[in-house]
Amino acid sequence: MPTTTSVRRALVAVVASAVALAAAAVPAVAAPHTASVGRAGSLRLDDSARLAYQKDVAVRVLKGVFEKGDVSVVDRYVRSDYIQHNPGAADGSEALKNVGTALHQQFPDLKYEVQRVTSEGDLVLVHSNVVLTPGSRGSAVFDIFRFQGGKIAEHWDTIQDVPETTANGNGMFSTLSRPQTQEPTQHLLTEDNKKLVVKAFDELIVGKDVSAIDRYFGPEYKEHSANSTDGVAGVKAALGGFFTAYPQLEVQPKRVIAEGDLVAVHSHYIPAPGERGLAIVDLFRVRGGKIVEHWDVIQNVPATSANDNTMF
Repeated sequence: MPTTTSVRRALVAVVASAVALAAAAVPAVAAPHTASVGRAGSLRLDDSARLAYQKDVAVRVLKGVFEKGDVSVVDRYVRSDYIQHNPGAADGSEALKNVGTALHQQFPDLKYEVQRVTSEGDLVLVHSNVVLTPGSRGSAVFDIFRFQGGKIAEHWDTIQDVPETTANGNGMFSTLSRPQTQEPTQHLLTEDNKKLVVKAFDELIVGKDVSAIDRYFGPEYKEHSANSTDGVAGVKAALGGFFTAYPQLEVQPKRVIAEGDLVAVHSHYIPAPGERGLAIVDLFRVRGGKIVEHWDVIQNVPATSANDNTMF
């Protein structure tokens, strides 16, 4: 959960800055569309196929550019006028190719270890461990891509160094709630789970009401945020302390991406008026109508940016 953290190393910033692939000449905060639901409550075949295609393309571009140094995937899958929100990278597909080429030359063994991929509407969320050199812990990264006309049109991300240890001992990537799968499941419950997380987030994080944890979190709750201890008691202590330390905290949710039991919220956390704040992606897992697991990536919003689009 939200706690101030160190900014990633400058080079890693460039990594996912390039990792940043996405964009188009379309409003940066276009709201995601909800996938169509049939009479039986399941996604229509065309929607399901489109979401699968979007997820496949997002992973193919990330791995192609940064693991293989294959910038031809950019020409095939990324719009030339893509909009970039990573503060370390400029707009446009050519800028992406240049950064990807330079990075691959410097770190030929770089691995983009994808942990989870979800998609809703025209948005795709990719949760990864980006490792520059073998044996290093690397960075935790959330990439968000917006698609337009079958190509990547816009990109946001958050990046955080993976620490040697976490306060909860769970690591930043594992799945501990059952079933222990990284894939989204229970697709028929996507809308219900999204509504639950949005309501919980609004009451708990935006409204700073710690009692919301008792209403929306399951007793088996597992925490992966690096600075929070485990369980319901841990999240109460972490958030209670955070709200006390920053009584003027303002949280502005920007976009929500839900697929099955996984729901992500991309937000701007502003600890006090006038501060640049933090870009945070919170990813929640819902089982049986309760939040049972949480991952996040936290990044300080820098003073300057290579583009004029902001991180949000």
